[in-house]
Amino acid sequence: MSDLPDTDSTQRFLFDDRDIRGEWVTLEHSYADVLARHPYPQPVALLLGELMAAAALLVGTLKFDGLLILQARSEGPIPMLMVECSSEHDIRGMARYEADLIAPDATLSQLMPEGALALTIDPIKGQRYQGIVDLHGADLSECFTNYFIQSQQLNTRFWLDARDGRARGLLLQQLPADRQRDEEERDESWQHVVAMAGTLSADEWALDNETLLHRLYHEDAVRMFESQALRFRCSCSRERSGNALVSLGLEDASQLVEECGGQVEIDCQFCNQRYFFDNTDVAQLFAGGGTDEPSETRH
Repeated sequence: MSDLPDTDSTQRFLFDDRDIRGEWVTLEHSYADVLARHPYPQPVALLLGELMAAAALLVGTLKFDGLLILQARSEGPIPMLMVECSSEHDIRGMARYEADLIAPDATLSQLMPEGALALTIDPIKGQRYQGIVDLHGADLSECFTNYFIQSQQLNTRFWLDARDGRARGLLLQQLPADRQRDEEERDESWQHVVAMAGTLSADEWALDNETLLHRLYHEDAVRMFESQALRFRCSCSRERSGNALVSLGLEDASQLVEECGGQVEIDCQFCNQRYFFDNTDVAQLFAGGGTDEPSETRH
C-alpha cells in the first residue's frame, strides 16, 4: 500500500449499511500546473487549491455533461478566485489578488471579507443554473457545507486541504432513505460518519485513500470504486480569441488594433497563453478565413 494518495483523481466510496456516500479528491500535477502559471502568494495558492478540490468533488456529485464553474468574489485582498471543471474532469483555475495587502497568516474572512460564492452549472444541453451564497465560514470547507445547507439539499459535508503542493478533499453526502428508514437512526448514522471524518489530522491528508478510509471507518463495511483521473487543461484557443474580436464588429475590432499599435494581444488569465492579431488577421477573420495561424506580416 502506497504512503501517498493517488495523484490527480477522485475516488468514490459507499457505506453498505448506511445511506451515505463519500468521495476523495487528490490534485498534484494539475494543481502544480495552475500554480506554475502565476506567482501566487501562499495564502492565495492554498485557497485556490481548496477551491479546485471542491470543484472536482462537486463534478462527481452533480451528474451532468458540461462545465462547473466556481467563483468567489470579495472586496478584499483577493477580489476573485475562479475554478472551472468539466464533466470530462479537465480542470483549470486562477485568482486575482493584491499582494501588498496579503498577510502570510491571514484568514479567509480577512482575505475575502463580505465575499460571495457562486456555483454555476453550464450543461452542453439544457438550461444554465447558478446558485449564490454569502462567503461566510471559518474556511472554504465550511462555506461549501453552508451552501448545501442553505439550498436545502441532502446533508453534505466538505473537508478541504491544500499544502506542500497538493490539494485534497473529502465529501460526505447522505442519500435518500433506503437501508435506514428510521429518521432517528439515519440522523445518528450521519452524525457518526461526520464526527469520524472530523478527526482527520493535517498529517493524515498525506495518506492514500484506502489507508484513510480504513483509519476512519474500519468498523464499517465500505466499498471503494475505481478512481477517475483529473488533469489540467485550459479551454482557451486562438479560435476563441478571434471570435471575441469578431463579436466586436469589424469597425471596432480594426480600431482596437490601431489603438494597440497595430497588434492586439489577448491573454488567457488561466494559463497565460497569449494570442496576437494584426490588421491582416482581423481582415481574415471577417472574411471567414478562420484563425488557425497568425498573420505572416507580424514580426
